[in-house]
Amino acid sequence: MLGPSAHTDTFSRDNLPPQDQWPDFLLAGFAYSDHVNAAYELTDAMVAKGFGDHTALIGNGRQRTYKELSDWTNRLAHVLVDDLGVEPGNRVLIRSANNPAMVACWLAATKVGAVVVNTMPMLRAAELTKTVDKAEIQFALCDTRLIDEMQSCASDSRFLQRVVGFDGTSNHDAELDRLALEKPVQFDCVKTGRDDVALLGFTSGSTGEPKATMHFHRDILIIADSYAREVLQVVPEDVFVGSPPLAFTFGLGGLAVFPLRFGATATLLEQASPAGMIEIIEKYKATVCFTAPTAYRVMLQAMDDGVDLSSLRAAVSAGETLPQPIYDEWISKTGKPMLDGIGATEMLHIFISNRFDDHRPASTGRPVTGYEAKVLNPDGTEAAVGDIGRLAVRGPTGCRYLNDKRQAGYVTDGWNITGDSFHRDAEGYFHFSARNDDMIISAGYNIAGPEVEAALLAHEAVAECAVIGVPDAERGHIVQAHVVLASGTADDAMREALQAHVKSMIAPYKYPRSIRFCDGLPKTATGKIQRFRLKS
Repeated sequence: MLGPSAHTDTFSRDNLPPQDQWPDFLLAGFAYSDHVNAAYELTDAMVAKGFGDHTALIGNGRQRTYKELSDWTNRLAHVLVDDLGVEPGNRVLIRSANNPAMVACWLAATKVGAVVVNTMPMLRAAELTKTVDKAEIQFALCDTRLIDEMQSCASDSRFLQRVVGFDGTSNHDAELDRLALEKPVQFDCVKTGRDDVALLGFTSGSTGEPKATMHFHRDILIIADSYAREVLQVVPEDVFVGSPPLAFTFGLGGLAVFPLRFGATATLLEQASPAGMIEIIEKYKATVCFTAPTAYRVMLQAMDDGVDLSSLRAAVSAGETLPQPIYDEWISKTGKPMLDGIGATEMLHIFISNRFDDHRPASTGRPVTGYEAKVLNPDGTEAAVGDIGRLAVRGPTGCRYLNDKRQAGYVTDGWNITGDSFHRDAEGYFHFSARNDDMIISAGYNIAGPEVEAALLAHEAVAECAVIGVPDAERGHIVQAHVVLASGTADDAMREALQAHVKSMIAPYKYPRSIRFCDGLPKTATGKIQRFRLKS
């Protein structure tokens, strides 16, 4: 049963999926009071615990302490309530690149009991409109550098009442900032229920009608109190850096929730290129990094030029499966493990992961404490050890889609069916094979593209690659590799050399019968390779 709610606007609770379609929630060990506000816990509560003078955020040339962040977000919260009329339960969209102002706006909106929708800066008016319509968003806080598309969206919107600009740089010279200047630094946070929706996370892979995942105040704290506490073992001295956008739950957790929950520091980069992250790591002695395997590969190459990444104690890889050659090279050059893990927007963050003292190549690890996972056959029975099947998971977080018939497809018998193909070994480690829709069936064989990619990446001439299945009259489909070369010539001799190399690494039937050389691979903002674009 749902606990008490502080929302006067009941849209979110009214549009939760039917409870008989919810996954099982395993909440043992995650006890929160009936009323808890996640933003209060990450700011004012941290000041009360003695972290007021600790650095909370670094970005755009400034460092801000926890006391400064608490005061800043309280001033903004006053503006939302006093000047804009935001009520608990109203939806507030935030549009910005990764910077301290975006974090402050998210925290302020959460403090007033709003339901926040963080969005990517690259979205255009038509895409923003789909989000606004789906969530019936009434207010938008937008970096003034990105406001044109937001205002274009608002001009024809049935729902969006007000767009207010903020300064994403450190100048604080925009409408929202000016209104906040005269506000007090004390604010009584709305006593939201632990089961009140705090965040709507739109899935990055959505096609057609967007899917919005619904996360409670308790969920935001759970991902810190489970994964970040157990796996990352965060301490106040940690400095976080990473590339995933705050608009995605992977980024929001890794670059805001996790550091702020434990009195640590988050560094925020608007353009989080591998080179930019290297600079931040060296300058601020960053200790925890969140990014995709492709970025780690570039960072490893830079280390040959004398780059010092020795301050990093935790290199978290997610978004794409971690190829063994990158894992091996990282350990060889740093002497430290790379923590591969898998998460989902539906689950809010990572639920299976390697650990510092429990990790192995080509493995995603074991379930995070509080989560359970299994591999399913097509008929729904549990697959035998070593057999590939659909990954099913349940734990303290889980899928609740906003008013979406696809809920029934994601949750089966209380388990979240993530859309990934895995197998489990005899020791309980989980191994990624492919997304369910990316398995390649060629002449009756099931071939996992990431396995072929790992074999190709082990060749010194390959900088990047992506493997897809393409139709073939004789075999149904064949394996096709798209390869970016680090050295050598893109010709038939190279093609044959790579094919022979793959045959020597894995079962010969898995080799890429087609290889296309290219200058680069299409990627999302989080570094995921967009294989669907290669297929088209």
